[in-house]
Amino acid sequence: MAVVPRRGRDQFAILVLALCWGLNWPAVRTALFELPPWTLRALGMGAGCLFLFAIVCLRGQRLTLMRRDVLPVLAGGALTITAFNLLLAFAQLTAPTSRAVIVTFTMPVWTVIFARIFLGERLDGRRKLALVFGIAGLICLGWPLIVSGTFSYGLLLALLAGMAWALGTIVIKRFPVSTPPMTAVAWQLGAGALVAAIGMVVFEPHVLRDGIDWFNLQERTWIALGYHIVFSQALAYLIWYNLLARLPAGVLSLSTLMVPAIGVISSILLLGEQPTMSDFAGLVLMTAAAGSVMMPPSTRSRVSASASAQSGKA
Repeated sequence: MAVVPRRGRDQFAILVLALCWGLNWPAVRTALFELPPWTLRALGMGAGCLFLFAIVCLRGQRLTLMRRDVLPVLAGGALTITAFNLLLAFAQLTAPTSRAVIVTFTMPVWTVIFARIFLGERLDGRRKLALVFGIAGLICLGWPLIVSGTFSYGLLLALLAGMAWALGTIVIKRFPVSTPPMTAVAWQLGAGALVAAIGMVVFEPHVLRDGIDWFNLQERTWIALGYHIVFSQALAYLIWYNLLARLPAGVLSLSTLMVPAIGVISSILLLGEQPTMSDFAGLVLMTAAAGSVMMPPSTRSRVSASASAQSGKA
C-alpha cells in the first residue's frame, strides 16, 4: 500500500478543516432561530467536550492536563474557543451570516502579522503573495459595507472574534504543550462550556425556568446542532491543533482562508442570501490566497534552503 506523503496528508486535513468550519456558519445561524446564544454555545462546547473525552478514554490516553500545560492550554482556549464562539453567536444574531464570515476572516491576516511580530516567523514569497490575495479578497467581499457605511455592532463583534482567534493561535504556538491535542481541546471546550453556562444562568434564566421544548424543535435545528457539535467543535478543533504543532501559524491561518469562501457559498445555498459581484470576486481572491500558501515551494527556494542548511552545518 502506498504511503501518503506528510504534506499531502496535511493539505487534505486543511481541506477537511475548511469544510467543517465553513459549513458551520449556516448551521449555527439555523440553530439560533430556535436556541438562544448562550444556551447554544453551552450545549455545543459541552457536548464537544464530552465527545472528545469519550474518544480519549477509548484510546486509553491521558485525561488530565500536565501541570505546566494548564495555563497555556486554558489561555489559548479562552481566546480561540470561548471568546471566538461566544462573540460569533451574537454577531450572527445582528448581522448577515455571509458578512459575518467575511469580517471574521480577517483573522488569518492578523495571525500572519502577529506571528511575524511575536514569533519572528519570516514572510517568504508565498506568504506575502497569499497575504496580498487574502487582503484583496476581504476588501472585495466587504466592499458593500465600506460604500454603504453599514459596519454594524454585529460586524464589530465578528472583527473582535477574528482578533481573539489570532491572538490565541499565537499563544498556542508560543507556548507549546506536552498534553495530547485531543485532551487539551477537550479541556478547552469544557472551560468554554462552563463560561457559556454561567452566561446562560445570568442572561437566559428563562431557559432554566421553562426549559427547552426539545420534541418540538424543527428537524433542521437538530441537524444543525448535531453538525455543530460533532464536526465544528470536536473534529475541527482536533485537526487544527494537530496541524498547528507541525505547520507555521501564519501558513496554517492563511490556508483557512478557504473557510469564508465555503461559508459564504453555503449561506447562499442554505440560508437564501443573495451574492453580489464583489462577493464572487472576493471568493476567487481568497481561494487564490489559500492556493498560494498550500502550493509547494519553488525549486529555487528548496535549493536555497538546502544550501543554507549545509552552510549551517559547516
